[in-house]
Amino acid sequence: MNEKAGVSKELNAKHAKILEGLLKLPENRECADCRSKAPRWASVNLGIFICMQCSGIHRSLGVHISKVRSTTLDTWLPEQVAFMQSMGNQKANSYWEAELPLNVDRSNMEKFIRAKYQEKKWSSPKATQPIHAVGEKSSITDKSAAGTRNGMPRKARKYSLEEEMFSKHMSQIGLAARPRTGSLDITELMVSPTTDGLVNENTASVINVGTEQDLFGLLYVSDVKQNRTLVPPSRWATFE
Repeated sequence: MNEKAGVSKELNAKHAKILEGLLKLPENRECADCRSKAPRWASVNLGIFICMQCSGIHRSLGVHISKVRSTTLDTWLPEQVAFMQSMGNQKANSYWEAELPLNVDRSNMEKFIRAKYQEKKWSSPKATQPIHAVGEKSSITDKSAAGTRNGMPRKARKYSLEEEMFSKHMSQIGLAARPRTGSLDITELMVSPTTDGLVNENTASVINVGTEQDLFGLLYVSDVKQNRTLVPPSRWATFE
């Protein structure tokens, strides 16, 4: 997405007003390179104001060295305007022309500009190069929305059918395996079929659950009870 599209008309008008004010400062009334009056162009990553002729030469250097913008025709980003405010021709030339001879030949401006910015022929060996990394996002960003994208909370990922079934199954296992405290006294009659198909009433059993270890047996008995089938007695078994 083009970042310039996010600059409103009001913000663009505010930037134009700020740039116009910067051009009225004494150190910015001349081109940073050829010293011609009333520059209307700028190198947004070098932080300097230049004339139209020098702006063409700056373009030929490549955007990795100088990125040119018109102070009146182009749209500016907030970080670009802020860098121009912090820099300016005088401060920039204190680095790029730190060792520039007084009688340097400026007749061939292309050669001069290439030696100045590309070869760094007269730059200060002690100072740090004042340059703004164009294209990078401003360091002043809202960090409060961590884990968000473009200020909007991320949507939770929807589970697939297999994942949902697995999650439901694991939750049921967790409930069944939850430890219980205390003791239970459960009396339950178990009726099971005999080998001859008769119902033996003497197979009733009493289960006393007093400890947590007996809980497993209780669950097992409950499962057996649910799965059992009663075999009705045959007619001849009821004949007296």
